[in-house]
Amino acid sequence: MAAAISVENLSKLYHLGRRRDSSYRTLREAIVDGVAAPWRRLRQSSGEVASEEAHWALKDVSFEIQPGEVVGIIGRNGAGKSTLLKILSRITQPHSGRVELRGRVGSLLEVGVGFHHELSGRENIYLNGAIFGMSRREIARKFDAIVDFAEVGPFLDTPVKRYSSGMYVRLAFAVASHMEPEILLVDEVLAFGDAAFQKKCLGKMDEVSRTGRTVVFVSHNMATILNLCSKVVLLERGRSIFEGECDEGIGLYTNSDRSPSGGDVNLSDHPNRRVGSDPILGRLRLLNSLGQSTHRLICGEAVSVELTVDPRCKVASLQFAVGIDDNLGCRLVTAATYLSDSVSISTGPVRRVVCYLDQLPLTPGRYCLTVNSGPLHAAWADMIDQALWFDVEASDFYGNGRLPNPDWGRYLVRSRWEATE
Repeated sequence: MAAAISVENLSKLYHLGRRRDSSYRTLREAIVDGVAAPWRRLRQSSGEVASEEAHWALKDVSFEIQPGEVVGIIGRNGAGKSTLLKILSRITQPHSGRVELRGRVGSLLEVGVGFHHELSGRENIYLNGAIFGMSRREIARKFDAIVDFAEVGPFLDTPVKRYSSGMYVRLAFAVASHMEPEILLVDEVLAFGDAAFQKKCLGKMDEVSRTGRTVVFVSHNMATILNLCSKVVLLERGRSIFEGECDEGIGLYTNSDRSPSGGDVNLSDHPNRRVGSDPILGRLRLLNSLGQSTHRLICGEAVSVELTVDPRCKVASLQFAVGIDDNLGCRLVTAATYLSDSVSISTGPVRRVVCYLDQLPLTPGRYCLTVNSGPLHAAWADMIDQALWFDVEASDFYGNGRLPNPDWGRYLVRSRWEATE
């Protein structure tokens, strides 16, 4: 059987700092270019020339995906995952290499991609159906199922520019998955939906695969990858370093060294900062019970997390949050300033906050910190996933010489028992 997706020596080169091809320019771009030209010539004559750096988003990537397979694409931010999906979706042209897709492709890559903001939800359903090559009669036949799945019925005739990000994703996923594509490409936009909708989306992707169609899924949530995918492709700095069983690929991903700076990390240019974030956080420190920065802690010890605001941030009143995730990307606990009455940050500029945990209740294993910040009483503006990885080592948590075991779960609790005859 021929592969549904064949990728051979695929590479994508970006020239950072390079201007767009001038052969296709809007009137606005031409006017701006004309106004800026004298200043650009002045900078060039004075020796001030913008640097141009070659960046390989993908380099010699090769793999095959068979019909009906559900494949997870994993890797750190900047590894090339989204670039790969954009090439498979024919949004971006590769620099070199070959891609063969056998079947109609449906894709959900970014919130609102493929939607016209001024059109209503109803009009965008028909527009996207036409883009997928479907007749008006085919779209009408699936229309009610799409609306029911997306749960946007009351807003169907509202322009989508007024939709929340969650509504956007629900409708976009419903359209992409109900148009019966032979290949469904999904980037990690499901993070915008609530838990119930995420569960429904995962069920739909499983249903799509069971009908013999192919799903390619990008996610940082390794538990979802394990539950949904039959294999993974692991990307690292634009190269494919593994293709095969989920357990092995996830092990390579989670066990690689991500703590070269110990428990002290500069966040100003962190590679895992989410696209679209406004840089607020400048530094993260994980401190043990002695106040020393470290990425090695022991079960039950007192720890603290220190966040420092980037000096360039001009927002005075900020809120902060720290999440602890396991090595599969599952959230274990969240600590946030708005959940605590121990600190008031409503007045005056805040440049540094410290979150104290009296006792680390985690079994031995590898974990990571995800950190968020944003203006007070507003949505998070700066979000950094997997900002710092750390290891928890066994200790005499129970005070009886019996060391905790990772197989006991993730959390440690001291219990009290009573026996009667």
